[in-house]
Amino acid sequence: MRAAVFHNAKDIRVEDIDAPKIQDNQVKVKVAWAGICGSDLHEYNAGPIFIPKDEESPLTGRKAPLTMGHEFSGVIEETGSNVEGLKAGDKVTINPLITGKVHEKTLVDMYKGFTFVGLGSDGGFADYVVVDKENIVKLKDDTSLELGALVEPTAVALQAIRESEMKFSDSVAVFGAGPIGLLTVIAARAAGAKDIIVFDLSDTRLEKAKEVGATYTVNSGSEDPVEFVKKHYPDGVDRTFEVAGVPITLNQAIAVTRARGMVTIVSIFEKAMEFNPMLLTSSGVRIASTLAYEPDIFEATVKMMESGQINPYPVITDHIELGDIVEKGFEALINDKSQAKILVKLSGDK
Repeated sequence: MRAAVFHNAKDIRVEDIDAPKIQDNQVKVKVAWAGICGSDLHEYNAGPIFIPKDEESPLTGRKAPLTMGHEFSGVIEETGSNVEGLKAGDKVTINPLITGKVHEKTLVDMYKGFTFVGLGSDGGFADYVVVDKENIVKLKDDTSLELGALVEPTAVALQAIRESEMKFSDSVAVFGAGPIGLLTVIAARAAGAKDIIVFDLSDTRLEKAKEVGATYTVNSGSEDPVEFVKKHYPDGVDRTFEVAGVPITLNQAIAVTRARGMVTIVSIFEKAMEFNPMLLTSSGVRIASTLAYEPDIFEATVKMMESGQINPYPVITDHIELGDIVEKGFEALINDKSQAKILVKLSGDK
């Protein structure tokens, strides 16, 4: 079968590998669509970050080379002998988070050791993938598998809303209008945000932010974000989301947030940065961070998408073939800032 295999930074190869075989508690999925995540892009551009390279993952026993892809959906091909409640032909999406199950509180457990299907084990940039039953989330028969591939990144955004302690009618600023930034706008709007201000350097991405619910969009290369926010909210906004992953936007995010408001870091920083804690101490701004999602958030994301309460479909900007994943996928996301979420076609089932 075909698979996009990570060997090292700037070295992802579409190869012909053996199809995986299932064990008793596992499910084999024929992949329909897989999204290229910002985390995947960081691995390609500056990795390995999450992918184990020199030592095997203690949770999966795997290390590179391995098949990438952790945002994906498909149709069950086969189930193991111990799997109940699922059958061949079921539409599914995958919760790719893998933890050690060492703490009863799921949010604490996540930070006691984690990896993901597609980063710590073989993932969804392949014709078939095998995952444990616990990673399978069933979709309704009439749910689009393209939308199913968007559940994982949308769940990241919904978890960010929870971590921010956002309240109904809060004012919001979002730094970065990439895929997760756009999904954060959608999630904040669904959670009852009063105003949402989005900052980015790409006018095309800002247009997309407006489309999905931003109240104001500002090109931070031509207008100072701090001055813009202070014109509308002299004391600062209630909640700010840093989704760009560069030092200047973190500092700006703190500067535009009111005293006792919250800055939530959603992005992945490829490099360490200098940070002055006095930015928080002297302003009264609080700071939070988020990595993935709790199980109930992932399940709620599916229900909210299937009910129409949230619609992440507008973040999709392109569909590509697996063979084009490097040039039309990773390289396009690096060089073309009009791109947001690129879906990779595997079976292409609807």
